[in-house]
Amino acid sequence: MPSAGPDLIGVRPDEAFDVDRVAEWLSNRLPRAVGRPQVSQFSGGHANLTYLLTYEEDELVLRRPPIGPVAPSSHDMSREFHVLSRLWRSFEPAPRALQLCNDLEVIGAPFLIMERRPGVVVRGTVPAEFGAGSDPRANRLLAEVVIDTLATLHDVDPAECDLADLGHPDGFLERQVQGWHRRWEGAADQSSPIEEAVSSWLFTHLPTSPTPALIHNDWRLDNLAVDPADPGRCIAVYDWDMCTRGDPLADLGTLLAVWYEPDEVPATLNPMPVDAPGFLNRGEASERYARARGADLSQLDWYLVFGSWKMAVVLKQIHARWLRGQTRDDRFAEMGLGAARMLELAAGRIPTHRS
Repeated sequence: MPSAGPDLIGVRPDEAFDVDRVAEWLSNRLPRAVGRPQVSQFSGGHANLTYLLTYEEDELVLRRPPIGPVAPSSHDMSREFHVLSRLWRSFEPAPRALQLCNDLEVIGAPFLIMERRPGVVVRGTVPAEFGAGSDPRANRLLAEVVIDTLATLHDVDPAECDLADLGHPDGFLERQVQGWHRRWEGAADQSSPIEEAVSSWLFTHLPTSPTPALIHNDWRLDNLAVDPADPGRCIAVYDWDMCTRGDPLADLGTLLAVWYEPDEVPATLNPMPVDAPGFLNRGEASERYARARGADLSQLDWYLVFGSWKMAVVLKQIHARWLRGQTRDDRFAEMGLGAARMLELAAGRIPTHRS
C-alpha cells in the first residue's frame, strides 16, 4: 500500500492517469520499477501535479504539469529533469531525477520520474513533532533552515554540476518583469491600475544585479522537507521547474514576500509560522542571508516588491485556471482574492523615497 503521510491523498479523479501505461514505460527503463505500482497523490502544491508510485520494494515520484493549457515556458518538465539529473552532485537536498518522458501517448503530458525524499513539510503551522509552535528553538531552526539552505544553493558553482549553460543571466530582471506582466494580462479578465502601477515602478527602478547564481525561482518553506528529528536539517527541496541562472536576490525577494510582518495582513499563499515564538522576523532573516553570502542588500526593497507582485501573478494564474474549468481543485476558488491582496502588499511595499 502507498506510504501514509499527511500530504498523501487518493488520486483526484480529474488528475488520474493510465497507471498501466506508465508501468510499462518505466519497466523498460528502470530495473527498480518492477510490476504495477500503487499510486497516491501529494495534496500540496498549487501547479504541477506530483504522485507517489509505490512498488513492493521501492518508491518513486512522478511529476507532470497541471491539467489543461499552461503558459509558455511554465511547468517545464524538461528543465526540471535537466536540473535534477545534475544538481544533486553539488547540492545534497536536490532529489535525483531518473527518467524523463516526452511521449504524450503515455499520459497525455510530459512527466519525469525522480527518487523519493520523504521528510516533514511545514505548511502554515508548526507540526506536532516540532512542538506545534510552542518550542522557540524548533521555530527558530525552521526559520534558519529556509534561509541557510537558500544561501547554500546560491553558493553552488553551476559548472561543477554541468549547469553552466542554464538560462541567460544577462538582462534577467528586465525579462522577469516583462514576462510576469504578460502572464498577468493573460490571466486577468480586466485591467488593474494597481498591477500597472507596480509593474511600471519595477521596470523603471531595475537594480543592478549581483553575480549570477543558480536560483530556484519559487523558494519557500513549504517547498522544503526537513528531518523529522531535526527541524534545522533540510532533507529535500522540491519544485525545480523554474530553476535557472539569474539574480539570486530574486529568490530572496520571493521568499521574503510571504515573510509577513505583524502589521501586514497575509494573502492566501505560502503561509509561514511567522508568529511562532522564536521564528525570525523578516529583517533578521535578511541579515542572516547577507551574513551567509556577504551579500549587499541595499536594494532589497525592490526585490521585496518584485517578489510580492510575482506572487500576485502566480495566484491570478491559478485562479484563472479554476475559473476556466481547467482544474476542479476547490482550494483555488479563493486565489483571486489572494492575488488582489498580494497586489496591495506589493504596492504598499514600494518605498516612498524611490516611488
